[in-house]
Amino acid sequence: MTAGLGGRSLRTRLLLFVGVTLVVVCAAMTFTTAVVQRSSLMGELDGRVTNAAQRSLGGVALHRDDEANLSFLTENGHPVGMLAARLDDHGTVVSAAIVSQDAPPQNLSAVQRTALKGTATNGSKHTVTVPGLGTYRIAGLDSDGIRVLAGLPMDDVQDMIDGLVEAEAVVAAAGLAAAGIVCAVVIRRQLRPLGRVAATAVEVSRSPLGRGEVTGLTRVPARETDPRSEVGQVGAALNRMIDHVESSLAERRRSEEQVRHSEERMRRFLADASHELRTPLASIAGYAELMNRGTDRVEPVLAWRRVSAESARMTGLVEDLLLLARLDGGRPLESAEVDLAAVAAEALWDARAAGSGHDWQLVLSLDEAPALVAGDEARLHQVVANLLANARVHTPAGTTVVAEVAATPERCVVRIRDNGPGIPAELLPRVFERFTRADTSRSRAAGREGGSGLGLAIAAAIVGAHGGRVDVDSVPGRTEFTIELPRVGDTVQAATAFSIRA
Repeated sequence: MTAGLGGRSLRTRLLLFVGVTLVVVCAAMTFTTAVVQRSSLMGELDGRVTNAAQRSLGGVALHRDDEANLSFLTENGHPVGMLAARLDDHGTVVSAAIVSQDAPPQNLSAVQRTALKGTATNGSKHTVTVPGLGTYRIAGLDSDGIRVLAGLPMDDVQDMIDGLVEAEAVVAAAGLAAAGIVCAVVIRRQLRPLGRVAATAVEVSRSPLGRGEVTGLTRVPARETDPRSEVGQVGAALNRMIDHVESSLAERRRSEEQVRHSEERMRRFLADASHELRTPLASIAGYAELMNRGTDRVEPVLAWRRVSAESARMTGLVEDLLLLARLDGGRPLESAEVDLAAVAAEALWDARAAGSGHDWQLVLSLDEAPALVAGDEARLHQVVANLLANARVHTPAGTTVVAEVAATPERCVVRIRDNGPGIPAELLPRVFERFTRADTSRSRAAGREGGSGLGLAIAAAIVGAHGGRVDVDSVPGRTEFTIELPRVGDTVQAATAFSIRA
C-alpha cells in the first residue's frame, strides 16, 4: 500500500488514510454493536426458551403415560411459533407440534422431527434449522423419565439484528461522507501553508545558483514561519537555508573577485618587475657587447660607469622587492626606542642635499610628549626619506616641502606636505600599490629622474609592520602624507595585532 501511494500527494494520502481509518472504526463499532445486541437478544430468547421448556415439562407431566399427548399446547400463554416435542428413552422424537395463530397446534412431519433428533435434554440451548419452519432456538429437559423439547423461532432476533446492522450501515455511510468532506476541507486548509513553503522551495531551486549573480531569493512569508507549528519550523529553516545560500554565494563572489584582483595584481607586478629588471640588464648587456667588440666603439670608463649605475639600480630594485617580501611574510623588524623628530630631521637634511631647488622646512609640535616609538630606526628613516623623495621628484623647483612631527600621549604623527600640483584623482586610490607611478608609460623621458613605483608601497608596508598607518590627502596646491605610529608602550601590542592580521 505504501508503494502504491508513494507517487500521490500528501493531501491524497492523508485523505485515504483518514478515510480507511474511519471505515475501520465504523465497521468495528457496527460489528461490536451487532454482537452485543445479538448476545443480549439471544440471552433474552434463551430465557424464554428455558421457560417454555419448563412449562412444556409441567404440561407433559399431567399426561405421563400418553407419550403422544401434547394437549398442553392448546392452553393460552404459548407464543405463536413455539414448538414442543416428547422424546422416548432413546431420545427419539415421539410427537412434536407447533403453536399456530388462531388454529390448533400442527404436528411436525417426519422430516421436521428428524431435524430435532439428537438434541440433548440437559437444559443446554441449541440452534436448529427445521425444514419448512426456519431456525429455532431449542432446549431439552429431563425429569423423572419425562423428556421434552421446546423451541422458539429466531426470525425476530435475526430480523432485529439485520435491521440494526442496516441502520448502523446507513448512519456510518452518512457519517463517513460528512467526515470525508470535513477532513478534505480541513486538510486542504491546513496544508495550504506547506504548499506555499514548497512553492518557495521550488522557485529557489529554479534559480541559477551555480552561475551568475544571485540576489533577492524568494523567502517564505513571515506568517508561515511560526516556530509553534511544524510548517512554521520548516518555513523558518528554509529561510535560514536561503540566507546561508545567499551569504555563501556572496562570499564566493567576493573570493572570486579577490582571486581575480590578486591575479591581476600579480600579473601586473610580474610585468612591472620584469620590465624594471630587464631595462638595467639590457643596458649592462649592451655595454658589455660594445666592449667585447673593441674600445673604439665606446670609452671603457664610460661603459663601466653605466654598467655600475645600472647594476646599482637593479640591486636597489631587488632589495626593495626582498624587503616587501619579508614584510609580507610577517618577519619581525628590529625593535628599539626611536625618536621620530631626529629621524625626520636627518631625512630632511638628506632631501635638502639631493634637491636644493626646493624649500625644505621642519616643524616640531612636541609640547605634550616626545615623539618616541619602538621600532626599526633604519626602516622608519626609509619611510620618511621615501615620502620626501616622492615630494622632491614629483614637484617642480621652488615647491615648499614641510616635515611636521607631533606627539600625543597615545600616538606620534609625521606629516609630509607640499604645495605642488598634487596627485591625479584617478591615481590617488592606488597610490600605495606597488609599481604605481604618475608616469604610466614604461619608458622614462631622457634625463628625467624617476623611481620604480615601490617607494610608497614600501613606506606603507613598513608603517603597517610597526602597527601604524599611512594616509594621503591631495588636492591641487596641497598634498599631505600622514604617518601615525603608537608611542612607546603601545607599539608592541599594536605590532603583534598587525602580524596576526597579516
